[in-house]
Amino acid sequence: MIKVVGIKFKSGGKLYYFAPKQGDVYERNMPVIVETARGTEYAWVAYPEREVEDEEVVQPLKPVVRIATQKDKERYREFEEKKPKTMQICREKIIKHGLQMKLVDCEFSFDNGKITFFFTSESRVDFRELVKDLASTFHTRIDLRQVGIRDETKYLGGLAPCGRVCCCAGNMPEFKKVSVKMAKAQNLSLNPGKISGLCGRLMCCLGYEIEHYTEAAKQLPKVGSEVVTPEGKATVASVNMLKMIVRVKVDDKNGGFIFKDYPVAELKFKKPMLAKTKVEDEDDEE
Repeated sequence: MIKVVGIKFKSGGKLYYFAPKQGDVYERNMPVIVETARGTEYAWVAYPEREVEDEEVVQPLKPVVRIATQKDKERYREFEEKKPKTMQICREKIIKHGLQMKLVDCEFSFDNGKITFFFTSESRVDFRELVKDLASTFHTRIDLRQVGIRDETKYLGGLAPCGRVCCCAGNMPEFKKVSVKMAKAQNLSLNPGKISGLCGRLMCCLGYEIEHYTEAAKQLPKVGSEVVTPEGKATVASVNMLKMIVRVKVDDKNGGFIFKDYPVAELKFKKPMLAKTKVEDEDDEE
């Protein structure tokens, strides 16, 4: 076992393990200064000191340099205050050079040695002249990184159709693959407007309960199939995968039909042979 501190560099970001500094006591959401491959960075404690298995840690384990001081906090605040103007200047430079790219976000290294700009584009962009122009303007190293449309939503955030903050921006450290098969397995409408997020791609939450729906589908009859109820034969009209209830259509004595609900345990039918839903199929990732 090895002692670590869980660190995040932004809200909803990926969790990283760092070695705690001896004598320091960490609390959740406490700002800290950590040592990374890119130099010293400002970050937050996601999980206080704990022990994890050695195989969970990527060696060598970088250290937490210190708990952020008031001076560190002021410096970070200065970077955040400079950010809007810095991005506006970059946008003007992009227009000046006639580049087909959309600026999404920017980050300052804590030692002020580099500014990283994140952008999206439908194609590869030759931004060499833009980098030279930005370097001469800001008098520091410039790094431009192209990200995908999902990353754009993660950086910008926003409210999803459910009314909550987008999963990618609020509680999803890493993107998970989602597919149209997941929507089909959950009996959701395949209307793109109803199963797509702000990024225009399939909603990440389609993968949250797919295991339950996949297993439930194996225990339920197919819509349109014939089942035997306590009152005789009937046709399946719909299924409720959460409550495991089947609605059937039964012929009445007057030549019409009525609908009745039964728990699946009360029905007799031949269970469908379903292949395992594969996340990789019809992948919606870029």
